Amino acid sequence: MRAHIAMLAEKYDVTLITSGSETELHGALGHHVNFINVNFSRKIALLTDFNALVRLVRIFWVNRFDVVHSLMPKTGLLAMLAGFFTLVPHRVHIFTGQVWSTKSGIGRFGLKMMDRVIAFCATSLLTDSFSQRAYLISQNIVSGQKISVLGNGSVCGVDLVRFKYDQQIRDQYRAQLNIPDDARLFIFLGRVNAEKGVQDLARAFVNVNKKFPNTYLLVVGPDENNLDNYLQEIVKSCSLNYRRIGMTDKPENYMTCADIFCLPSYREGFGSVIIEAASIGLPSVASNIYGLVDAVVNGETGILHEAGDIQQIEDALLLLTIDEDLRNTMAVAARQRAHKLFGQEIVTGAMGKFYEELINSGKLQ
Repeated sequence: MRAHIAMLAEKYDVTLITSGSETELHGALGHHVNFINVNFSRKIALLTDFNALVRLVRIFWVNRFDVVHSLMPKTGLLAMLAGFFTLVPHRVHIFTGQVWSTKSGIGRFGLKMMDRVIAFCATSLLTDSFSQRAYLISQNIVSGQKISVLGNGSVCGVDLVRFKYDQQIRDQYRAQLNIPDDARLFIFLGRVNAEKGVQDLARAFVNVNKKFPNTYLLVVGPDENNLDNYLQEIVKSCSLNYRRIGMTDKPENYMTCADIFCLPSYREGFGSVIIEAASIGLPSVASNIYGLVDAVVNGETGILHEAGDIQQIEDALLLLTIDEDLRNTMAVAARQRAHKLFGQEIVTGAMGKFYEELINSGKLQ
């Protein structure tokens, strides 16, 4: 959200409320931007959640904000409730994916109700993809009149200066990872958990590597569910061609050294990481689910497969390994689409227009 914060701070006083410290915000704090720390828990933790809600109510009551703008499910629920209780004039939440979409039973019901509470308490809603908007409407979470999409989708767009191809970086990182120049490298980058489908990708890769030994798999990101040992077990027959990197603040460098981006996720709001990879020039192999269908044009910028279908993942990886012309054509198309539709300035400009319309409507005093 840094680009949005900087843009809004040019016209408004902005207060950023999040966990962590000011030193972790990497330049997000500038002129007209204040910081308040509140201890949020990503998972359900009743006491911590209640304390965070009480703290937000106090902060909102004292500061009398004109707008409260939230992102992410947990913080969205707490912020929209606190804004509702303190009569904040305008309450905006961005939906970036539904945790309940892959669940069933009472868990699904409870999580859906939380999203309905967010929608009820908010005065305006945004979502990061058109397919997610349609899904939320179809699930009776919100009415179509209350929710919209900024620009062509995504929360913040792509920093085109940062996410660009660099041959020198490619050579440097391949050397560090001990991956030959002529090898085909598949990359997954994101939170490493079962819902991201990393285990499906690992199984498909094993089959691909049996047929093409000069293929490699690189998994980058924090291990959220203790999956590393499980993944190591899956790829043990080709462990010499498997690379594992944890949290990084240089995702663009690892993308640059790869050939094909993979996101076999079971749920996504949009898949910003796909358009970041596309901006560098990587075609994608991704799940055919809401959110990702906005990030990938099937057959043009990448290949979509059914979530959890290891055979389809394998077939897509094999096709892009074998057909160099197709891979290169998709790479060019992916880069062009990312630059044309998802440049950061496009999405930031749409956010600025959204706020101008709020002010001009007279809803902000």
